[in-house]
Amino acid sequence: MADPDRSDTNDLLIALRHPLRRQILRAMAGDTRPLSPRELASSLAQPLSNVSYHVRVLADCSVLELVGTRQVRGSMQHFYRSLLEAEWALFALGIGVGAAANGNARGEEIG
Repeated sequence: MADPDRSDTNDLLIALRHPLRRQILRAMAGDTRPLSPRELASSLAQPLSNVSYHVRVLADCSVLELVGTRQVRGSMQHFYRSLLEAEWALFALGIGVGAAANGNARGEEIG
């Protein structure tokens, strides 16, 4: 159940607070297909348990959406897609349109 005192912005700030969650969001922004925590763990070279936990946090914060499941060798594989649309958050992650205008894709000033 959602906490009535938390706004969407607060949820997003919570989602962006951890560096692995930021890496997950960057990885998902670069891929249009739904991704599973296993695929993310492999691409980010992180333990599956850590990635799975942070994906659940992002889903609880309404930044990721569960779009499907598939049974794989006796367990259920979940697939998520990003719901991140806030321009300031995309900029903070270095994946927004405004980030590229500053000089590079990470939003860092050049020159």
